[in-house]
Amino acid sequence: MPARVLVVYGTTNGSTARIAETIAEVLRKKGRPTEVVPAPSVTNVESYDALVVGGALYGGRWHKDARRFVRRHGRALAGRPLWLFSSGPLDASATEREIPPVYGVRRVMARLRAREHVTFGGCLELGAKGYAARHIVSSGKGGDFRDLDQIEAWAAHIGTELTSGGPAR
Repeated sequence: MPARVLVVYGTTNGSTARIAETIAEVLRKKGRPTEVVPAPSVTNVESYDALVVGGALYGGRWHKDARRFVRRHGRALAGRPLWLFSSGPLDASATEREIPPVYGVRRVMARLRAREHVTFGGCLELGAKGYAARHIVSSGKGGDFRDLDQIEAWAAHIGTELTSGGPAR
């Protein structure tokens, strides 16, 4: 039976949700039963064999819902294959080079022995919630910097690792 995967995300304006949905679509195409759920809605992870957890970056911190999720489910996550992602740079930097995880995510990676982390470009467009977000958009620095090819390639990599058993934990 193929590994069941849960993709969890924390987002304010929906950009990270779209990344999570893209990851799930690719995993499903690779034959992995996959669910996508906002972090606050998850009550139990026991029925999943692997997880992908993502959060938007705000002020150098992972989204509060992603942080709370990994704290609340830490014990269960530590015993499963786990991948993490962040979304946030409002420029092409995430496509041009690897961006290391922010401090809090590095700590989560070490504590839960996550297999990998990647930072994807973010998206902030007209109608964004929050004063800072609206200010960024109104100053002309918003836009959609998500690279769907990059996201799909990373998700395919996860699917391959699940098939091959991936690196030893």
